[in-house]
Amino acid sequence: MMGLDLDTDRLVGLKGGTIRFYVTNRHGQNLANTAIGNNTSVQEIWGTQNTHLAEFTWNQKLFNNRLELVAGRMSGNAGAFFSSSIYCNFQSNSACGNPTMIFKDSNFTYWPASAWGGYFKAWITPKIYFEGGAFEVNPYRKRANDDGFTFSIKHATGAMAPFELAYTTNFSNDKLPRTYRIGGWYDGGDYTDPVLDANRKYAVMTGDPYATLNGRGGIFFRFDQMIWRPNMNSERGLTVFGVAMKNVAGRVAEDHFLEIGFVQTGTFKGRDKDVLGFMINDQRMSKWTIDNILVARTSAGGSRHVPRDEIMMELTYGAQISRAFRVSPNLQYIINPDQIAEPFRTKNIKNTFIVGLKFTLDVLSHFNIARNPN
Repeated sequence: MMGLDLDTDRLVGLKGGTIRFYVTNRHGQNLANTAIGNNTSVQEIWGTQNTHLAEFTWNQKLFNNRLELVAGRMSGNAGAFFSSSIYCNFQSNSACGNPTMIFKDSNFTYWPASAWGGYFKAWITPKIYFEGGAFEVNPYRKRANDDGFTFSIKHATGAMAPFELAYTTNFSNDKLPRTYRIGGWYDGGDYTDPVLDANRKYAVMTGDPYATLNGRGGIFFRFDQMIWRPNMNSERGLTVFGVAMKNVAGRVAEDHFLEIGFVQTGTFKGRDKDVLGFMINDQRMSKWTIDNILVARTSAGGSRHVPRDEIMMELTYGAQISRAFRVSPNLQYIINPDQIAEPFRTKNIKNTFIVGLKFTLDVLSHFNIARNPN
């Protein structure tokens, strides 16, 4: 990824403004497609497989930074919605960069698939904020040949609107920093029924397209809480985190998502920046998703036992080799991999063990390039 932040105060004298322009280049294969068969990637960096405009936005802070406005070309998760700095210590896409259910049950766009959008964040107190936004729903923005540089809203079908209320602290105002968030989303764009065609028959059997529906939504609660900090002069410590998400409207792929985990920052003597983490989550498939698989499987002579819960877990260690370079080996395990992508399989996909390795190079730190303070 390459990009730049332009300070509008220095450019034109407009204080509090930043223009952001980021481009990514991703290539490779998705292990979930080539080896596992499930519908959730175990590689968080996989996606788009081309050079792609990830963000081109104007960010404006007002009223002594108590109000932030952002608009332009971005992915839905470019802001703080459904994200946390903790999540991408892990490589599994079930956790990084957002709880995966939001992508299964809405048209929320993922980095770097950019579309038109905007959001605001209003600080009610120094520790409490409310934010909301709206993002274009356009199926063409997720196509393999889309590069993000097509700015037309042709083919858009609606908007996705997330919102949240949060209480958050940091090391400057809390001995044990924490964040608690409640919120939800409404997706006013088109989506496909998980099981039926337009004639109310099983699409997987008729071969007709799945019916087009519109309107779905959900609610969530998320938190991260440092619970142990041995030295108040250091940021070393143990943080626990969790997620609960629930569908409340629409015929969707997943009923709910639950996650719990921990991250230990500072592991051994002299390893203050190293991170040890573990997470486990449960994706509960909806009754419609299970019906779709059952109809296909039984028609092929397969078993009627289809697990509803896909459980994914990861143990990771992030070793900070230098100020700019981090190596993160990890072990992942999937219980009951879903077969949404392969409904005609006659048997369940076996539990899967994955060995992963992630490298991260911070170019700005490596070359001592100053960061935008905003």
